[in-house]
Amino acid sequence: MEILQQVIQQFRLNVLSINSVPESYSSTVYKLILNNQQQVFVKIPYSKTKLMREYEFLQILQDKLNTPRVLDFWEGNDVIPGALLLEAIDGEICTKIIDKALAYEIGVNHAKLHSIPATFFEKSETIERYQPEEWRAFIQHKFEYFSEYAKAILSKGLFDKSIHYFEKHFYSLPAPDGPCLIHMDFRPGNILVKDNNVKGIIDFESARLGSTENDFTKINRDIWCKHLNTKEPYIKGYNSIRPMINLQKILPFYTFYDAFCSVGWSEIRGAEKHQEFIKENLEILKKVL
Repeated sequence: MEILQQVIQQFRLNVLSINSVPESYSSTVYKLILNNQQQVFVKIPYSKTKLMREYEFLQILQDKLNTPRVLDFWEGNDVIPGALLLEAIDGEICTKIIDKALAYEIGVNHAKLHSIPATFFEKSETIERYQPEEWRAFIQHKFEYFSEYAKAILSKGLFDKSIHYFEKHFYSLPAPDGPCLIHMDFRPGNILVKDNNVKGIIDFESARLGSTENDFTKINRDIWCKHLNTKEPYIKGYNSIRPMINLQKILPFYTFYDAFCSVGWSEIRGAEKHQEFIKENLEILKKVL
């Protein structure tokens, strides 16, 4: 809370109430109600890299997607990476039952995100850009990086099976598309809805330009697998904006990849604090392997 108070002073806010946002797992986010009854969000990213990446994305995407407007920005100091002051969008995170109509809307909005021209990001020095021929090297590098940490959690048998699965299936993937804007954490917790309509997309701290093939895993995990009859309308909505890639060929691999890397991420951020997340991803790994 001491860090938040420093941020509030930097932004010169007169605050009436403060509430933490539990759906934020990487950065620290607070919902504030100001003395004038205005609702805003303060986001304190995990690192300065994430701060600058999200700041640039939100600036570029303004009026192109339904994303939060940046009201203020602080570059931070030697202790605090910095912070963003964000406008509150009139919607709530998508935690309710998702029906066919909402699944269609989510598909439409995901496709709109993927359709943002890569030329809009050419002048950015912060946003990572991967051409199709570079994308798989990025994926392999991430897998090798998280392997060092996943090894501390996985049994030797499960770890060895994971390495074998990656080597067997990685090189047989179809050619990647792109470069497209990809969110990298497109899930219900980052989709704001109201009256069964998508009102906004949040959390661009991990976004970049790459292949869309890596952007459907969490939709599969958190929507298609948990809410019946949502995959077909989602794809129909997506196809109304741009053609869907061959999910049948890429989704099994990326389901494995996301679960494996999530285990490694949990070890980096503190395994004791992320036991439920580890358990969820271990179940996915065991099912795939």
